[in-house]
Amino acid sequence: MAASVDPLVVGRVIGDVVDMFVPTVTMSVYYGSKHVSNGCDIKPSMAINPPKVAIDGLPDQFYTLVMTDPDAPSPSEPTMREWVHWIVSDIPGGTNPTRGKEILAYMGPRPPVGIHRYILVLFQQKGPLGAVQQPATRANFSTRFFADHLNLGLPVATVYFNAQKEPVSRRR
Repeated sequence: MAASVDPLVVGRVIGDVVDMFVPTVTMSVYYGSKHVSNGCDIKPSMAINPPKVAIDGLPDQFYTLVMTDPDAPSPSEPTMREWVHWIVSDIPGGTNPTRGKEILAYMGPRPPVGIHRYILVLFQQKGPLGAVQQPATRANFSTRFFADHLNLGLPVATVYFNAQKEPVSRRR
């Protein structure tokens, strides 16, 4: 059974990044042994490498995964909303992003100030997308526009986590 969207409404993911949708696919996301659940805290040092993502679904179905930060450069003034961190398309159902085509290489969270939300959005494709043009810049990306441009429709799964700048260790 897919998850409820209530935490996505409370966390303003629905509204700031995506429109209201009904989750129909289960997506599990892990940074190391830490399972990502809506609103959990992940340290940027834990998220240097791409997360392990498992997607349910049938092998003849394809998915696109987008990861963005709608709070760049700061939650109070998100003038770069959204900063895109990762895009992978043509992921076969029942597998993970390593089986898909990486359109934009993974970039770990690097929040300069405040608590940032990092959103992983999964779309079901109508068929293989083939070649997809990489965004010209990571700043001012729009998940909605991207999905509309590729005819992806509404998301089928979404999860988000929070991260903030880690204190620099003091040297003595």
